[in-house]
Amino acid sequence: MAGPLTVNPYPFNFEAGPLGKIYVTGVLSGLGQAQTNHVPGDHTTLGDISNGQIFIQKTDGVFQFFVQTGAYSLPALGAPYVHAGTVIPETYGAVPQAFIKIAPNSSFSIQVGKLPTLIGAEYTFTFENMNIERGLLWGQENAVNRGVQANYVSGKWGLSLSLNDGFYSSRYSWVTGSATYAFTSADSLIFAAGGNTKRTSYTSFATPGTLNNETIYDLIFTHTKNEWTFQPYLQYTHVPVVPSLGILHSGTTVGGAVLVKYSPPSSSPLSGWSFPVRVEYLSTSGNVADGSPNVLYGPGSDAWSITFTPTYQYKIYFVRAEISYADATRATAGSTFGLDGMARSQTRGLLEAGVLF
Repeated sequence: MAGPLTVNPYPFNFEAGPLGKIYVTGVLSGLGQAQTNHVPGDHTTLGDISNGQIFIQKTDGVFQFFVQTGAYSLPALGAPYVHAGTVIPETYGAVPQAFIKIAPNSSFSIQVGKLPTLIGAEYTFTFENMNIERGLLWGQENAVNRGVQANYVSGKWGLSLSLNDGFYSSRYSWVTGSATYAFTSADSLIFAAGGNTKRTSYTSFATPGTLNNETIYDLIFTHTKNEWTFQPYLQYTHVPVVPSLGILHSGTTVGGAVLVKYSPPSSSPLSGWSFPVRVEYLSTSGNVADGSPNVLYGPGSDAWSITFTPTYQYKIYFVRAEISYADATRATAGSTFGLDGMARSQTRGLLEAGVLF
């Protein structure tokens, strides 16, 4: 979890004989949304469950595991909202993440199952992130991988390498990795990269054909000290020629984001509040005529966004509001916002409330 939300400090647990201590926690939350320039199939206002999930895990010893089960939605800035009842069967199912972990010592471990991606600075589910909606750069990144992952930690270094199915394609041809260096207790740098070692034409709701054939690189710096978190990151992607998908010209994206969070100290009258802000820009190459891939608002499109999410948490209860603005500075006609796809911007307001038990 990136914060500002924090988990229950006194989670329910029980002794499970030879397995040891098992923890059972969860999150229950709902959201409401209002927006301008909705696209066909979306709505000006809506309400939905954003999380109704249980987490069961064992976190120590040689044999460990994690199981996440329940309902969720995946709101993303600048993209149509998909209700939980639709997104669950079309993406990761009622058990979106589950894996076993073998940790023979404190330095090395292997995980196998449905794993969170190594790519990017934002996580999959709303409660994990600074903002309710994930951003433009998150839209280029995979979220949940089925596969195997090895992890190694030594001193200030942390290394991970994974063989997986990329954008949940059931085709195990992706390789992803990350290297983390902690300069100090407050400052760290992550280089993460991944890509498909083959060309695949399989597509589904969870597996965009263009993105599932890409290579992607992220460089993420994080500074966390006292009341402040400052996290700028850069992203580069490359989509190759894939004639079976109609991609006749390779394409690239270049993007950057800055995520900032301020949480007043406990002595402040605003104790319990946090104020996260995210600013992003994403540029894509190509044009419609040369057969370049569409990974944003048409080939050769550019967009920027800003998101502000005031958050209040009291013990295990939380509420947060959000205002976001996305602007397509360059786009293919008919590929942006509004019922005719011609509006260049979209403003959203969200309210999410829930409990982390």
